[in-house]
Amino acid sequence: MRSHKVTKGLERAPHRSLFWASGFHPVELDQPLVGIVNSANEIVPGHVHLNVVAEAAKAGVRMGGGTPIEFSTIGICDGIAMNHKGMHYSLASRELVADSIEAMAEAHCFDALILITNCDKITPGMLMAAARLDIPAVLLSGGPMLAGEHRGKKIDLNSLFEGVGAVRSGNLSEEELEEIVLKACPGCGSCAGMFTANSMNCIAEALGLALPGNGTIPAVSAARLRLAKEAGMRVMAMLKEGITVSDILTRASFINALTVDMALGCSTNTVLHLLAVANELQLDLDLNLINEISRRTPQLCLLSPAGTDRIEDLDRAGGIPAVMKELAGAGLLDTDLLTVTGFKIKRNLALAAEPDRAVIRSVAEPYRPEGGLAVLFGNLAPEGGVVKQGAVSPNMQVFKGTARVFDTEDSAVAAIHQGQIKPGQVIVIRYEGPRGGPGMREMLAPTAAVVGAGLGESVALITDGRFSGATRGACIGHVSPEAAAGGPIALVEEGDQISINIPDHRLDLLVSDEELKRRREKWRPAEPKINRGYLKRYAAMVTSASCGAVLEPEAKAGAKA
Repeated sequence: MRSHKVTKGLERAPHRSLFWASGFHPVELDQPLVGIVNSANEIVPGHVHLNVVAEAAKAGVRMGGGTPIEFSTIGICDGIAMNHKGMHYSLASRELVADSIEAMAEAHCFDALILITNCDKITPGMLMAAARLDIPAVLLSGGPMLAGEHRGKKIDLNSLFEGVGAVRSGNLSEEELEEIVLKACPGCGSCAGMFTANSMNCIAEALGLALPGNGTIPAVSAARLRLAKEAGMRVMAMLKEGITVSDILTRASFINALTVDMALGCSTNTVLHLLAVANELQLDLDLNLINEISRRTPQLCLLSPAGTDRIEDLDRAGGIPAVMKELAGAGLLDTDLLTVTGFKIKRNLALAAEPDRAVIRSVAEPYRPEGGLAVLFGNLAPEGGVVKQGAVSPNMQVFKGTARVFDTEDSAVAAIHQGQIKPGQVIVIRYEGPRGGPGMREMLAPTAAVVGAGLGESVALITDGRFSGATRGACIGHVSPEAAAGGPIALVEEGDQISINIPDHRLDLLVSDEELKRRREKWRPAEPKINRGYLKRYAAMVTSASCGAVLEPEAKAGAKA
């Protein structure tokens, strides 16, 4: 066992003394040491209850004959960090999560890990660490928040961001908005729609690195604690069976995950994160592969923000196992892959409930014939841009509009709130990419402001930054190469015509090559928005969004970005 390097032998006498100082019993050190990675804190609603989940996971480890040892990692709430300087740190925190887990696990020689997560960047950061360490590991989320209710309608956090835009445009009173504030987020858990947090926790099931129910069992349910105990017992079984992360995370499992992603209509951020996790295993996931999977995978669910169903509805309808069972029945999944249950997918799905068709449609009668995401290419996005096509209205699937250009998110939001954006325009927000942001800010504020102003059916938005999983409408993010790297988005000028064709996967700037060449000769890089501390180092090392915005040595990052 790895832990024997710190617990056994003459040379390890000093090490044992330090364990005694922490109160460990000799019997505990004779058992495998299992790291319980707990991202609990007192500011993120998805994480405020994770200490309770951790205690249940530790009980499971003990029932399985192991010694659980808890340590922490950071966690940022994207909602609280949204639309101010704090959002620059959100995506960048993913790397800190992964690196800190790697450091703790290697320094203390843990035999296995339970990774307790919930929200946006913490889940992919933990998956990256698990892939990098390649030891037995189970990812365990804290579960989704229940939806709120206002005047007979379900609401969630996105209702508030859109409500701000509605107040600004005179479509909602401030008094009613404050009513919604008190009702939208009724308790702990990851925000109730198919936003990034829940997208990644559901996809972890499809990858095989989380137990069935991980993505959908509500945070407040006792079933969540039973799942945590099961995770503890399962990681001990994996250790005895010699199952490590690389036995589960194969190229085929990523294809399965992307297929489930398309069927659910997940966040565009899943593309960014799955590329990053695959990178840890040196697996190549080409963006064209994503379009291939999307073309053959129908969208079976219409969850908030695209529809009215929330994660609790998906759970009642059978959860991710029911979605996977429907896909597998149509030959769209590889069911011969191992999972943390110790069984292959086909065995797991034999136990899955029949899907409730009110929430999970059949492959024969889907919401859309193609998946929820698409990658667009063209002279404005040579390396691609991602759109949540399942949340785009039919009349915006093909759109041509006049560019309104902003070099920051803040200036774009101000223009929307001041009524400067009109139907038929395309908002371009640039210098918000991984390097130029730095940190590739998530932009729920401008997209929600557009919807709140009643422009969701007549205005598009493109950016080299990211969009929240709560975003809906013709919003294309991750446009690569980014403006800070000299990508074509840096060359767009006010009044240019931009063509968006989602069915054809095209994003084009309708300007001649000669004119673009002239503009490029005049272009100069913008000064970094933040040029100190962690983000200075991050900007120097981060690669393009088309590569997952992972960190590489500076020279290599420059080449990729």
